[in-house]
Amino acid sequence: MIDILSITFPIFAAIAFGFAVVRFGMFSPTDMKIMGKYVQNIALPALLCAALVKRDLAEVLDLSYIVVFAVGGVATIAVMYAILSVQGTGPARRAIGVMGASCPNSGFVGYPVMLLLFPDKAGIILALNFVVENFVLIPIGLVLLESSRDQTHKSRWHMLGSLFLSILKRPLFIGLLAGLAVMLSGVTLPAAGLRLLDMLAASASALALFVIGGSLFGLPLKGNQVLATQIILGKLILHPALVAAAALLLPLIGLPMLGADMHMAVILSAAMPMFLIYTVFALDYGHEGVASIALLGATFGSFVTLSILLAVLV
Repeated sequence: MIDILSITFPIFAAIAFGFAVVRFGMFSPTDMKIMGKYVQNIALPALLCAALVKRDLAEVLDLSYIVVFAVGGVATIAVMYAILSVQGTGPARRAIGVMGASCPNSGFVGYPVMLLLFPDKAGIILALNFVVENFVLIPIGLVLLESSRDQTHKSRWHMLGSLFLSILKRPLFIGLLAGLAVMLSGVTLPAAGLRLLDMLAASASALALFVIGGSLFGLPLKGNQVLATQIILGKLILHPALVAAAALLLPLIGLPMLGADMHMAVILSAAMPMFLIYTVFALDYGHEGVASIALLGATFGSFVTLSILLAVLV
């Protein structure tokens, strides 16, 4: 148990520290937004680029991992959608529930965890998760949200097209493409360039956790607590369980089983709390309260669930 806590305690202590310094006024919520922009637009893109330029395509393109993460996530969406539909949950709240249960925070929480467990593979794991989350899971959630507004079929497709264009413009995607381009070209970056990328990437882990904690302070915590609890259980229990089930089905579709490290990584990735801008999406539909309760509960609840998962998987 001490070995497990040596992994999980530093992660959540950093989150709690970020929460505390905003709570007691050392930093403001605005400071957290600025630091979050640095992590998302500078540190993580540099991390993705650095992770790819040092490897060949065979090391990076793990089709089994992508399939498991995508199938498990889509299955989570389907199960949560069915459960909330049977309960008579309205379309907007149902979409908020589906998105919260299926979209993990791989950048700000997942990467620091993977860095402690798999330092040589953490960047690749982040890149694989990024592709599935941004091109499969988040778009499905956003389509469900837009559908709750009773818009036309054409406008929903227009929204989806705009979403994909916005993804292509994100620094994270640009960092991913830059790393792939260098890797495929066979060009070797100068040592000074690699050191710069590594230096920027090294700043991502601790600062991301600090930002997560600081951003949790002041969230509006008035909302449907029953739905919030269902979202938390969906994110921390249902999602990793269905990803684990998907991993067992790989031989049935002719794909090789995941190696031990990547098998553990894909389940742990699904067990991360939901992404930070989840509450921003919910705000546009008047359900920021339930999303905030779910985000806060899942972030701190994952300390327990991740510790249990690590005890089982390690």
